[in-house]
Amino acid sequence: MPDHERKLYVAIGDSFTEGVGDWNKQLPNGVRGWADRVAEQLAKNSPGWQYANLAVRSKRMRHIIADQLEPAVAMNPTLITLYAGGNDIMDLGTSMEKLMADYRWMAKRLAATGARLVLFTGYNVKVSLLLEPLKKRNAYFNEQVRAIAKETGALLLDYETFTEYEDRRMWGDDRLHMSKAGHKYLAHRVLKLLGIKDSIKLTLFEPPERRSLRQRAAEQRQWINDWVLPLMGRKVRGVTMGDHLTARWPRPVTVPEKGGLRKFAKKQRKAERARRAA
Repeated sequence: MPDHERKLYVAIGDSFTEGVGDWNKQLPNGVRGWADRVAEQLAKNSPGWQYANLAVRSKRMRHIIADQLEPAVAMNPTLITLYAGGNDIMDLGTSMEKLMADYRWMAKRLAATGARLVLFTGYNVKVSLLLEPLKKRNAYFNEQVRAIAKETGALLLDYETFTEYEDRRMWGDDRLHMSKAGHKYLAHRVLKLLGIKDSIKLTLFEPPERRSLRQRAAEQRQWINDWVLPLMGRKVRGVTMGDHLTARWPRPVTVPEKGGLRKFAKKQRKAERARRAA
């Protein structure tokens, strides 16, 4: 994109886009994520980029449409990334036809802004046999997203096909969200799709160590205790991890070409301390 043009990137969605799994205490909501990394690389490549990230973990399609869609459109962005529907797929009562009709409507609304729109298929995470019944739903979702990308002229990041994510180290402890390495690689692929060279240092893994059946069984028990049972408990109570969170970057910020968003956040904290001391 030429330097003289307006440059505003807006990311909308759920935990995938918020950055869960790429933990960083210095940034809003304690995460960084691939979208922050994309924004930083855009600014390095062409100074003057602004960035807003409206994504919040646990949000369903209806929440994203209600809370993020029109604020995103009102910002008049030049680049939009959209990932939505993953949480809906995991809700057994979801009508996939209705879900994708809503997705199609939202994608068309975003495409109508004239911004460059990026859509994503969903990765078929090899989490557990517990989630195998969701494979058909995910396949239908991906089939529809590919069709919607063609209909709207959106760029498609076919995340499902990335064999790099077969390595379990690309995933966090919950096995559902990408690790720091996974977020870095996804940012690299988004930038490649946009035709932007990046300076992201990708994680290079040594061949994985073989684990015994006993080790794998222990890991499975730990995963169920730490992640599955709490998740089921939240579903029973009707609460989510995103209920008390707000968007990380709700208004456009100009991304520093040096130091990135961590530098920006540090300045914000310093200004806030000064304001409280005044």
